Amino acid sequence: MKGLIKIRGDQCWRDLTCMDFHYETQPVPNPMAYFLHHSPWWVHRFETLSNHFLELVVPFFVFLGRRMCVLHGALQILFQVVLIVSGNLSFLNWLTIVPSVACFDDATLGFLFPSGPGSLKDQVLKMQKEGAREARPTLNYGCMMRQAANLALGVLVAWLSIPVVLNLLSPKQVMNSSFNPLRIVNTYGAFGSITKERTEVLLQGTASPNASAPDAVWEDYEFKCKPGDLRRRPCLISPYHHRLDWLMWFAAFQTYEHNEWVIHLAGRLLANDAEVLSLLALNPFADRAPPRWVRGEHYRYKFSRPGGLHAADGKWWIRKRIGPYFPPLSLRDLRGYFRSREWPYPEPE
Repeated sequence: MKGLIKIRGDQCWRDLTCMDFHYETQPVPNPMAYFLHHSPWWVHRFETLSNHFLELVVPFFVFLGRRMCVLHGALQILFQVVLIVSGNLSFLNWLTIVPSVACFDDATLGFLFPSGPGSLKDQVLKMQKEGAREARPTLNYGCMMRQAANLALGVLVAWLSIPVVLNLLSPKQVMNSSFNPLRIVNTYGAFGSITKERTEVLLQGTASPNASAPDAVWEDYEFKCKPGDLRRRPCLISPYHHRLDWLMWFAAFQTYEHNEWVIHLAGRLLANDAEVLSLLALNPFADRAPPRWVRGEHYRYKFSRPGGLHAADGKWWIRKRIGPYFPPLSLRDLRGYFRSREWPYPEPE
């Protein structure tokens, strides 16, 4: 399904250019993504073609016999490992590996275990032979009920899947939606399109009493892995998942009116809230009074070019300011905002 969504989504999946953008614009790039982004164009075309093959063709290998099923499992695990190395989706790739392990049967994994009299493999073979000699148990009432329940569940899932499949085949496909109140089957929409530019929201604070003063010094808060400081090396986080960094990536696509939680975050920073600050890598107001003002600035980020002037200066990123994301705010400004949303008003620590 994911492969079909891609093919029918963004044009870049069809002209094989999506990987020209992916490494630079994915949620939390790692150091390998920096170098992969600067690969030759033909490497990116091969990557996109390989993605289509692994998502549109390889899944059907499970229906083509034991050996093809084993090949399916091996290719899917290799695919996820490559994604992990490239800094794709951290824990999600590891979770995807788990069902692929089921493709490897006892005969495939047998070489991992010692053989010989008394070994685990020998004991399993004896148990299998004994089980084969025993008469097949007669079908009892409980077994029949369980089979009937399994059949009913299968029919229900098939029936509920009809609108999902029709939506998948529709030229006006709806993504990330549910078509029934039970939510047993849903549509999947991740990466139907690829972000072509990377934008970031930087949170800054100042101790100046006047936020509009020309001499106000604004200091950056640093997240644990989200791009900020141009000289900070991209993080290696897999299989961990920095949820706040991830959410900030999404927030940069829209305005703060669409992401009110960003203003809630700003209010907690204005109070030097220890719980929120534990989610950050750098608090410029540590061991100091809280900032008087906090603002959000919108920037466009691009990888520096290896061997270029910015890279020679130790910069992994280059950036250009787009404009303000939200204006300077003080705790007093936010009192009514917090009250209207029934949020606990933060008190300075």
